[in-house]
Amino acid sequence: MNISEMITPPKTIAVVGLSDKRERQSYQVAEYLLSEGYTILPINPMIESVFGLKAYDSIADVPDDITIDIVDIFRRSEEVPGIVEQVIQTGRKPLIWMQEGVLSLEAEKIARDAGLEVVMNACLMKQQQGR
Repeated sequence: MNISEMITPPKTIAVVGLSDKRERQSYQVAEYLLSEGYTILPINPMIESVFGLKAYDSIADVPDDITIDIVDIFRRSEEVPGIVEQVIQTGRKPLIWMQEGVLSLEAEKIARDAGLEVVMNACLMKQQQGR
């Protein structure tokens, strides 16, 4: 499956590290994805909400009845293996997306070993714009 097929049609995206500050890349990408019809789930224990949406402390805190199609990660590369392990522990099978500058071969292996698709070092907004 190619990247365009992975992100079409609009899906529910958990944005790990989504900031409530307009100047941050995570905010700009999520704002764009919202405008394109995607559903955004903010994941950040440091904020209450963003875009009028409740922020969850972690993937594990998202209710089980909410489907997550993509986990878009805006965190330091060394934090990603733990995030992927947490996703796996929830029993969910989303696409793991590491934003530009986020690279973790360890996280990629953990995800692929669990049967998850992985995209690394790519901007979801740029990919969506280019489809």
